Amino acid sequence: MANSTLLVALKILSILIFAAWVSLWLLKPTQLWTRKWKAAEDKARATVFGYYGLNFAVYTFPPIALAIIGSFYLNLKPRESIRSRKGRKLTAGFSNPLVVNTLLGVLSTLEILAVFLFILFLAWNFYARISNDFKNLKPAKSLMLNSWQLKYLKVATRFGLLAEVCLAFLLFPILRGLALFRLLGIQFEASVRYHIWLGTAMIFFATFHGASTLFVWGVSHYIQEEIWEWQKTGRIYLAGEICLVTGLVIWITSLPQLRRKQFEIFYYTHHLYMVFLVFFLFHAGDRHFYMVFPGIFLFGLDKLLRIIQSRPETCILSARIFPSKAIELILPKDPGLKYTPTSIIFVKVPSISKYEWHSFSITSSSRVDENTMSIMIKTEGSWTSSLSHMIQTRPESDGDQTKYIPIAVEGPYGPVSMDFLRYDSLLLVSGGIGITPFLSIIQELASSQNSGINKFLPRMQLIYVVKKSQDICLLNSISPLIFGQPAEKCLLRVKVFVTQEEQSDATVRELLNEFSQVQTVNFGTKFLNFSISGLENSLWMAAIAGISSILFLIFLIMFNHIFVPSQKNPAKEKTPSWVADLLIISSFVLALICSIFVALVIRWRRLKKQIPPSLQKQSKALEKGPTQASDALEEHEIHFGGRPNFEDIIAKFPDEKGGSDIGVLVCGPETMKESVASICQKKCGAKKQKPNFSFHSLNFTL
Repeated sequence: MANSTLLVALKILSILIFAAWVSLWLLKPTQLWTRKWKAAEDKARATVFGYYGLNFAVYTFPPIALAIIGSFYLNLKPRESIRSRKGRKLTAGFSNPLVVNTLLGVLSTLEILAVFLFILFLAWNFYARISNDFKNLKPAKSLMLNSWQLKYLKVATRFGLLAEVCLAFLLFPILRGLALFRLLGIQFEASVRYHIWLGTAMIFFATFHGASTLFVWGVSHYIQEEIWEWQKTGRIYLAGEICLVTGLVIWITSLPQLRRKQFEIFYYTHHLYMVFLVFFLFHAGDRHFYMVFPGIFLFGLDKLLRIIQSRPETCILSARIFPSKAIELILPKDPGLKYTPTSIIFVKVPSISKYEWHSFSITSSSRVDENTMSIMIKTEGSWTSSLSHMIQTRPESDGDQTKYIPIAVEGPYGPVSMDFLRYDSLLLVSGGIGITPFLSIIQELASSQNSGINKFLPRMQLIYVVKKSQDICLLNSISPLIFGQPAEKCLLRVKVFVTQEEQSDATVRELLNEFSQVQTVNFGTKFLNFSISGLENSLWMAAIAGISSILFLIFLIMFNHIFVPSQKNPAKEKTPSWVADLLIISSFVLALICSIFVALVIRWRRLKKQIPPSLQKQSKALEKGPTQASDALEEHEIHFGGRPNFEDIIAKFPDEKGGSDIGVLVCGPETMKESVASICQKKCGAKKQKPNFSFHSLNFTL
């Protein structure tokens, strides 16, 4: 009872802080706020905090406080939560698809509402500022511009502020440990697309801002004087040009056509964000930077904590090579590490690349496998091909050391609670390697059924679409759950669709037996000292975030008092504006260094207490052979030569599995997601439709 009251209190406090921060953005363009804020800064200058302390406390700290409170909230939230029926309907109404489009993908009601409000937010910021600019329009003699040119320059300037708004929100969706979106139940792999939308909008506004400014300079024959100059005070135009060019390089190399074919180029050029942010600070100035600083602050801290968490390296225990050329990696896990189904981890193999990370869905369940964790990899692209070649050629080498493959793991990241338990039944739709998130769900629910922990488990139907019949071998890990139980106790029914093969009389059981010959490759564990222990406790992460923000403010105040002359000193006028920018960078770097030291101490103490990796209990994760015959009738179906008729499947599903609340989870190609989403959209649109379908899209790659 006390926990639930505290959760409600933290939720209300989070909403109030977020509302206050957004209100600041709404008030900032107004003349009233400008006057009041100028007076507040003048008063702050007379105190030890200065105007910089006031800017940090008002503009930067609220989202940091939200991340701290959110960490407390997520730590208290129960892992298995079953919502009320009223809550189910409300959640389903917001999560169901409202727009299904090839270009935009599947958008829920909540996403459409958020996009609409954000566009209004941008429109208000632009209108409030440009209307005031036009009212107080004064010709600039130095530029010798006429009225329309001056107005166009003002419009270009305000487009730069729209880019600034997008930058303020840009990094929030890609936070992992200190993820604000987890408070809304949105996972990292789903929120990445919001980062893409914001980044695209930011580059559009910034390009218009930069190109239009250069155009006006060209018209006024002033371009040669401004374009290469590093101004001593005010905006530094050269820094803005470098910032824009860097942003365009990052955006172009992240386009899907290039990212999917040349991931390495995308990955390495994305690290130019540090150059982009530094030159944005020099261009916009410290006062504008405090508005966008919350995302940068949390992202920098989050990234460093992730780097520490991925140390020290562990190793691959074994690999299972399937007939479909997919590879399952078995990794050592600390018995105390618990994660929810559909979680992902990021993996780096230093012998392939020292800096390149790739995300994969976890296929195992922490209930079933206490000492190991499994991921499944499809061999496509240079990185996965290199890993596959390394695994298949390694056994031929001599010596124990050559059979040892070190690996760095970051995560796991996943939902805080198992929200799929709230449904009466689940329809799982997957294509190819998209089966991976569902393997963990199926194992988790089967384990709960066997242990009797939860008596009200949803019944499941798995629709698995593959190109070749050999691809069905990926179900090998759950074959005992499919065939090893009587029909009345079996939670799962499977329907397989083989699209590129002609009709066959083979059953699901026969195909699984035929393609059950999985090659297992064991690796040396001579240097295995550490297992995957996961993220630090969220309370520790909240404490580190709080310490970092306090240290930053202390360093900022100290440096300003040392290096920036007081207002009474006439020499202050000669202080370049970029000095204040350098002080922000220095304070931030020092605060991060101190935070790293604290995080390293916490990590060291945790690893010291860690139980040495055990290799005796991994047999059930590895020993999966042909499915044994059962007296139960073959309830599972297999179809050849065509794709599934999702409309027919969804229409019949309530009669087959029952229940009024049905969760539809899809993981596969975008076309598959769009097909299922459009059908769920029609079902939800029918007011008299009794079963309630709730659509959820899962991603197995970023």
